[in-house]
Amino acid sequence: MTQLLHETAPDFDQPIAVLKHCHGRIRRQLATLDKLLAHLPECGADEQARQAAAAVLNYFDKAAHLHHDDEEQDLIPMLRAVAQGEDAATLQALAPVILQDHQDMDALWQDLHEQLVAVAEGRSAVLSASAVQRFSQRYSSHMDREETTMAPMAMRLFSPEQMAQLGKSMQARRGIGGAPAADAAAGVGQAVADLRKDYGQASLNETEVMDDPVLQFTQWFEQALKAKVNEPNAMSVATVGLDGRPSSRIVLVKQFDQRGFTWYTNYNSRKSAELQNNPHAALLFFWSELERQVRIEGRVERTSPEESDRYFRSRPLKSRLSAIASQQSAPIGSRAELEQNYEATARQAGEDPARPGNWGGLRLVPERLEFWQGRRSRFHDRIVYERQEDGSWKRLRLQP
Repeated sequence: MTQLLHETAPDFDQPIAVLKHCHGRIRRQLATLDKLLAHLPECGADEQARQAAAAVLNYFDKAAHLHHDDEEQDLIPMLRAVAQGEDAATLQALAPVILQDHQDMDALWQDLHEQLVAVAEGRSAVLSASAVQRFSQRYSSHMDREETTMAPMAMRLFSPEQMAQLGKSMQARRGIGGAPAADAAAGVGQAVADLRKDYGQASLNETEVMDDPVLQFTQWFEQALKAKVNEPNAMSVATVGLDGRPSSRIVLVKQFDQRGFTWYTNYNSRKSAELQNNPHAALLFFWSELERQVRIEGRVERTSPEESDRYFRSRPLKSRLSAIASQQSAPIGSRAELEQNYEATARQAGEDPARPGNWGGLRLVPERLEFWQGRRSRFHDRIVYERQEDGSWKRLRLQP
């Protein structure tokens, strides 16, 4: 069902040929979908089916939207700038259809996405024939429309300079190649402004999330673990100083439950001092691989000495020694001096050092949690939970 060897892609000095090459890759993926549809009832979610589903997911999640962006952000605007007479009339009628196609195809892809994920993971052998048919038909008619109208128009109307401009934009969108050093320095600001990624792996519906936000977080956290997200327990902690200025840093959550989200630190650190004066803080988890983030706001309290002792004893010896040796956030003259403090602490503390009194846990008791799922065209899903006076949670959707 999968084709391992692909024809060589044309260079970006032939941008219309690249667009047609993308169409060819899409048609191969649609053919794989059709074969998978026939394969599943006979063989189930075997290795071949799982590989085919994963290949289709990989392409339409990571590559297809680049082709849409090529058209929406470059090809159509450039054609509008040069088309006249009959070409202009054709483009005026066609462009809205192309843009609507993109939205419809994205919506149809969402119908298929979860089914394919389940097949790729071996959890299901079910694929909707009607969903595959609608998706394939819409993509096929869309590509035929572009190949018979827009591509020939571009070939007729674009100058070599405009073709080069289109090719460079497509190349930059895919992160391929680089500008000469002299141009890079001058264009870095615009390059940053042009950085973008269109999301589309999943959706988040208020009718599907759990009533309890901590359980919803637990579900997402487990999915992040399963997806092998890089450091899924890393979170930003934002606090506010006496001068009203915020500060943030990345720490690792060590426990979360109905009581809140717990991490450990030096109680003399900057964040601890700021929390002593203003106990309200905000946490942020960002799982880019899943196109998700979770924002959590609430009041911070210290964990009990017993909890802090248990966690401190569970840490590797060198980590315990580091916690004792470092006066976190205080200035020091050099790295050498820091290493000397560590060595002195190691000699004095022995093999089972006790937790210092200025080190322990902090727990944010959540009052507000927002679950954010990236969607196409920055039209993201945002579901918020707010704690009520009686301890219950109110759930609502926010506009992106």
